[in-house]
Amino acid sequence: MTTEIAGTPRTYDVRTYGCQMNVHDSERISGLMEDAGYVRAAEADAADVVVFNTCAVRENADNRLYGNLGHLRPTKLKNPGMQIAVGGCLAQKDKGDIVKKAPWVDVVFGTHNIGSLPTMLERARHNEEAQVEILESLEVFPSTLPTKRESTYAGWVSISVGCNNTCTFCIVPSLRGKEKDRRPGDVLAEVRALVAEGVSEVTLLGQNVNSYGVEFGDRFAFGKLLRACGDVEGLERVRFTSPHPKDFTDDVIAAMAETPNVCHSLHMPLQSGSDRVLKAMRRSYRQEKYLGIIEKVRAAMPDAAITTDIIVGFPGETEEDFEETLEVVRKARFSSAFTFQYSIRPGTPAATMPDQIPKKVVQARYERLIATLEEITWDENKKLVGEKVEVLVAVGEGRKDERTGRMSGRARDGRLVHFATGGTTPRPGDVVETVITYAAPHHLNADGDPISHRRTRAGDAWEAGRTPKLKGVSLGLPTLGVPAPLPVATEGCSL
Repeated sequence: MTTEIAGTPRTYDVRTYGCQMNVHDSERISGLMEDAGYVRAAEADAADVVVFNTCAVRENADNRLYGNLGHLRPTKLKNPGMQIAVGGCLAQKDKGDIVKKAPWVDVVFGTHNIGSLPTMLERARHNEEAQVEILESLEVFPSTLPTKRESTYAGWVSISVGCNNTCTFCIVPSLRGKEKDRRPGDVLAEVRALVAEGVSEVTLLGQNVNSYGVEFGDRFAFGKLLRACGDVEGLERVRFTSPHPKDFTDDVIAAMAETPNVCHSLHMPLQSGSDRVLKAMRRSYRQEKYLGIIEKVRAAMPDAAITTDIIVGFPGETEEDFEETLEVVRKARFSSAFTFQYSIRPGTPAATMPDQIPKKVVQARYERLIATLEEITWDENKKLVGEKVEVLVAVGEGRKDERTGRMSGRARDGRLVHFATGGTTPRPGDVVETVITYAAPHHLNADGDPISHRRTRAGDAWEAGRTPKLKGVSLGLPTLGVPAPLPVATEGCSL
């Protein structure tokens, strides 16, 4: 047994599953924990508090969570002072069932009360019993919470939470609630604060990002927000995700084309190319409208890289429906796609629909879709061979970088680029210009010497080991104070 030094602060580890919103929520959780006096664990398995930020959308989300909780049970039995917390969409859905299935869990909190976590951990320790608190509506916007950012160069900025759509395959609206919009001034204040810390790329985030403004009655608010981001000095790249085709307006296309720091990359979920299936999904657009948006985007920005989401095997999907999806894929010429085999999600209308498609059929269609997409994305990437690109150097994008001697990052259009460094020493957050020499379906290589290397404030921050940590607005939540430090541990126990 190791000996702990008296006064050592308690440590935490956050484990994230799911979408970009969950990733951003985990930054809030980390910020809250550090504000409460915890420090991030050097070794995740040795943390005093483990927080699971869960997803209820992805396949087998329940099995994954309970499997991971099961793996932690022996550790908890050996160390009764350890705490386990479960939050996120699955917590919002399962509520108290989590502690019934896994009684060694100490805290369960939902998507609407992230800010309560430190207090709930203290309460669970003080009362020596599990604490479950799930709110049905958002009390405060998450951006009022302190945030421990994971990146020195790129930051998520949430502009809305929740969703007003009723897609039959999606459980998110019942877990995240109705759409709540931040005021533009608050969004821009957060953007400027990030830029002041050295961040050069911001992604505006929402469940349906381009319906922004619905709560305060301005249907053109999102385009105006993009243009306003163009006036933030030092902000080099602006992205956003995810829009919905039904809310995508011409003024947004104009704002993208006319605002220099807004990247010409667009994630536009398709889900299906069949009008009949789109209707069953309650997606309030049809194939013609979708392709019309793509055509307008390409007319305004010929270099735009367009990505998408596609679901294969939705209940009732026929071979003809699937062929229509393939046809839209061929016409849209996506640069990449997130593809999913439909599986039943309890609590969604689609779960009880007739004509569920056999797994074997879904798998075969999925493989055909992947083959079609890879042919198209490879052809589109080949067009960039010989072209100069600007790459924002990133961390963790290239799994083979150490072996190949390359570094990796994202071009302005969002494509992944692995590049040779030549005689330069770029840091994550720096910007490199280079020429593409090879194209693969999912990435580009640039094996010549870089044309230029620009050192940035974000690179300086990475080199100094800093990531932006922004203070939130006090919520006035009750607290029991900073968690007690670990006691001195000795070999064995004399009590």
